[in-house]
Amino acid sequence: MKTYWNTTGGLKALNEWQPGCWIQVTCPTEDDRRELEERFQIPDYFMSDISDTDERARYEYDDGWMLIILRIPHVKEIRSRTPYTTLPLGIIHKRDVTITVCYYETNMMIDFISYQQKRGLGFTDFVDMTFRLFLSSAVWYLKRLKQISSLIDRAKHNLDHDVNNESLIGLSRLQDSLTYFITSIRGNETLLAKLKFKLQVDELDADLIEDVNIEMTQARETASIYSNILESTMDTYQSVINNNMNTVMRTLTSVTIILMIPTLVTSMFGMNLINGMENWTIGFPIAIVLSILVSALTWFFLNYRRLL
Repeated sequence: MKTYWNTTGGLKALNEWQPGCWIQVTCPTEDDRRELEERFQIPDYFMSDISDTDERARYEYDDGWMLIILRIPHVKEIRSRTPYTTLPLGIIHKRDVTITVCYYETNMMIDFISYQQKRGLGFTDFVDMTFRLFLSSAVWYLKRLKQISSLIDRAKHNLDHDVNNESLIGLSRLQDSLTYFITSIRGNETLLAKLKFKLQVDELDADLIEDVNIEMTQARETASIYSNILESTMDTYQSVINNNMNTVMRTLTSVTIILMIPTLVTSMFGMNLINGMENWTIGFPIAIVLSILVSALTWFFLNYRRLL
């Protein structure tokens, strides 16, 4: 899906392309891809690189075209392997042609357009638009991290009542998401540091870059803190599980010892040996009482030593 935006004096949708407008391409089809490459003579591998979900944050030049790939946060299904992940957002530019391409529909881009329309100022140039996309991505990383924090607290609350596999698996998935976030934010920071010297930055852009640096640093540090907390939490619950298992095994061993005593006593009296009680009518009751007595003494001993 392609949308043409007038970026001067406010963000307004256009019916067709005009020089200097912003072309937003979301979930492009093969026809959209072919049209962009044929109409604007974009290098064909640009679109292929953007479609790669594992493509790192970077920039490059080819035949006057500039490609910037920014990693942005994205939410998949909560029960998926990694509910929170990152995706590449491609920014393609050459003179009066500016195109953004994302193969997924994300809340960040919807919010970015809505916010710019409320500002009513548009973009001064391609550089301003690029750094505002960087700022929006950093803000959305922080929003997603708050959601992850809420999920971590909910899982910890469930685990405090019952250590179950579902909550532990959920924490493991969130740990994977935080790893993706930290890696992508660091890549964006490195890309931003390089673009400061590659693009024509004016005084307003410099202030915007400073804001982006602050937000990205906060997002990276927050993600690292959550990751450390989550790792510590997983280690704690692993110790709890091991301790519970040791307690269960200790109890089972003690019960086995207690149950073994009656078997031992009755086995001794059941052998074909002369023990002086063969002809007693109360021989069997004595064996039973002796078994119970020794078992009770063993139970009191194990309980005293806190082995039960």
